[in-house]
Amino acid sequence: MSILVNKDTKVVCQGITGTQATFHIKRSLDYGTHVVSGVTPGKGGEMHLGLPVFNTVKEAKLETGANASVMFVPAPAVKAAVKEAIEAELDLVVCIAAGVPLRDMLEIKAMLKDSKTKLVGPNTPGIITPSEARLGIFPENIHHKGSVGIVSRSSTLTYEAVIETNRANNMGQSTVIGLGDDMMIGVDFIDTIDLFQKDEETKAIVLLGRLGGTFEEDAAEYCQKQNYKKPIIAYVAGDAMPFGHKMGYAGDVITQGRITAQDKKDAFARAGITVVNSINDIHQELLRLFPEK
Repeated sequence: MSILVNKDTKVVCQGITGTQATFHIKRSLDYGTHVVSGVTPGKGGEMHLGLPVFNTVKEAKLETGANASVMFVPAPAVKAAVKEAIEAELDLVVCIAAGVPLRDMLEIKAMLKDSKTKLVGPNTPGIITPSEARLGIFPENIHHKGSVGIVSRSSTLTYEAVIETNRANNMGQSTVIGLGDDMMIGVDFIDTIDLFQKDEETKAIVLLGRLGGTFEEDAAEYCQKQNYKKPIIAYVAGDAMPFGHKMGYAGDVITQGRITAQDKKDAFARAGITVVNSINDIHQELLRLFPEK
């Protein structure tokens, strides 16, 4: 199984006629993702990549039954694009753009609160369920259908974790989610861990954290209270950074370098989560937990 997206997810692309959207939607189509339409205001009625283009998300949903969106729109346009998706009552929105204005994100979070729509991102590589659906910019060739759920705050480290799960007797991945690197995001560790724990075919969860913000501490506290049964393996990037060093991440504006990677590791350990000191140790820990696939 999977979480949030699968082979039945009907995807609309907001901003489909742009250069990056064209490139990545073609790859997603080739991968087998059920992309049904695109949205570009003013270009309704046209065809692009063999798909119908609509002026609004509501029109796209009405005509194609879309229930998820991947948006390739610039940061200043994200609030309006998310608002459209929410009003069309889509289940999921994946936002690739980086640097969405904080005030816009505050308004977006308020809109999401009273809606059925979940937001992945912004500033995310997206979400992929191997062999079923790719919403975003993930290098699809490294992913293999399997039983490890991966959720990460670091785009490139996510790809390394994917390779580690492949090394562990080719356990592969159920779903891989990049939460996004911006200061304020949609779904977080808590949301995704909860979904993975409920997914029947996900046997273990790999969590990749980093300096900046308190997402890791919040997740650790939540997991400790829930007493989850499925094993969680965590890696936190930034252990070599000296105390007080600012990483340049948006979330680090909040913590000002006062929370170290070790602080985050300690929080995970207190919650009973297995912490590895090198991302290369992930496959070894998986092999220890599951000596036979």
